[in-house]
Amino acid sequence: MTPSPFTVEPVAQVIGGRSEPTDDYWGGTRSILRINNERFDERSTAGLEAFSHLEVVFFFHLSDQTDLNLGARRPRDNPAWPEVGAFGHRNMRRINWLGISRCRLVKVDGLDLHVEDLDAVDGTPVIDIKPWFDEFGPRGETHQPAWTTDMLTNYFAPADQR
Repeated sequence: MTPSPFTVEPVAQVIGGRSEPTDDYWGGTRSILRINNERFDERSTAGLEAFSHLEVVFFFHLSDQTDLNLGARRPRDNPAWPEVGAFGHRNMRRINWLGISRCRLVKVDGLDLHVEDLDAVDGTPVIDIKPWFDEFGPRGETHQPAWTTDMLTNYFAPADQR
């Protein structure tokens, strides 16, 4: 089955925060999701201030799109970790170059959403913004391999702990 082509239009852009993507130390990173004021007005953010967190879908616009491996590889090329397939990673090497991040909503200022711990860099096109509902979190017990915990030990550590 060949999927039908489709297009997406960014709804916002990341302003501020980090200028370059890195593997770790995203904790405390503050940025703004600036919603497109040509398509949206302040009614689009009505009620959002009642939520503590957002789920943000974005485009990995700085990725080298020739660096795509749809097979198996070791996370962060670490020989101590097992090879896992394309769907066993959460990195930028994705066929559609989409990332998903959950971040804390600090404040709503018109069409500017001030956020913390968003792991997307300045200038990143934002495809969608959704409030986090606890009810959409995992149901039942969760589990994951040990290498993910090892790999992400410093992911949300503050940048000053480098």
